[in-house]
Amino acid sequence: MGPMYDERLSAPAVLWLLPVGSGLSMMLILLVFGPVPALLGLVVGGVGASVLLSSYGSPRIRIVQGHLVAGQARVPLSALGGAEVLDREAAFAWRTTKADARAFMLLRGYIPTALRVEVTDPDDPTPYLYLSTRTPQRLADALQAAR
Repeated sequence: MGPMYDERLSAPAVLWLLPVGSGLSMMLILLVFGPVPALLGLVVGGVGASVLLSSYGSPRIRIVQGHLVAGQARVPLSALGGAEVLDREAAFAWRTTKADARAFMLLRGYIPTALRVEVTDPDDPTPYLYLSTRTPQRLADALQAAR
């Protein structure tokens, strides 16, 4: 059986201009050494920045086989409590002034909404999971349905 919920936190299209700028910058830096090093700088700078941006936008949030998998975290659904859908303002508050240093945060600044899920396992010091998501209500519904 496949995942009940699956979302990749990919970077928005506008951020993909950064690898272009990195490649052009490397090209200009190496231009003093000739056209071949400049071309090499363009390729290496662009590809390197693309790899970094792709890895930053690669975390996934999934509900699969009785677990919530969010980035590196894998939490059994039985250890989770209530979920709170956070709009733009509430998400900002929970990642700044209301944040708990013990919380697990899968945070992407380019995603304005989030879901906060209580951790009810008494052996786990993590009070809650803060998950940046483009569809917080859908994730909350999927968590409820999976229990």
